[in-house]
Amino acid sequence: MTREIFVSTGNSGKVKEISRLLGGKYSIKWNRDFPNMAMPEEAGSTFADNASIKAMVAANHSGMLALADDSGLVVDALGGEPGVRTARYGGDSAMDDRGRYMLLLRNMKDVPEGKRSARFVCAVALALPGKLLAVTEGVCEGSISFEPRGENGFGYDPVFVPQGYIRSFAELGPNEKDRISHRSKALAAMYPIVEEQFAAADKGV
Repeated sequence: MTREIFVSTGNSGKVKEISRLLGGKYSIKWNRDFPNMAMPEEAGSTFADNASIKAMVAANHSGMLALADDSGLVVDALGGEPGVRTARYGGDSAMDDRGRYMLLLRNMKDVPEGKRSARFVCAVALALPGKLLAVTEGVCEGSISFEPRGENGFGYDPVFVPQGYIRSFAELGPNEKDRISHRSKALAAMYPIVEEQFAAADKGV
């Protein structure tokens, strides 16, 4: 059978990253391929909740095996913000990636070195129509820089320095980032579950 999986996201950068982290083994469909699908409100209180909501909506709409992630930045000095609101941080006043991470830096302008700890968290959910199959999670510890650096990646990558590094996520090459990122850890845990689903489908189970 064709190994197609619906990755529920409208972010082309995330599609490329997820496809790469899954080993390039699957034919990836994404939101662009289902323009009539209404995106659900991300009303969950955790990353796992939101990933599950998105995966279930995608599976039910498409009839396919669907994968969705919800990820975000948790900053200790900001009481855990932006957290599950990472993609919506700043509301209408910060409408793109740069606007959001610059707002974050302004909100942390008085936070000194050594107090800027943060982590990226990712939850990945896998679903079939009517059934949530699994949720896996990954975490990457680090800190927030004082200014953006680098051109790679997306989102808050230019202001996040992973633990043990002096370069930001946006200064790392994709292979180096893949070894340590929150999304790579969550997807590494999910990969065998995806494989099990396709193996079962091949056997007609």
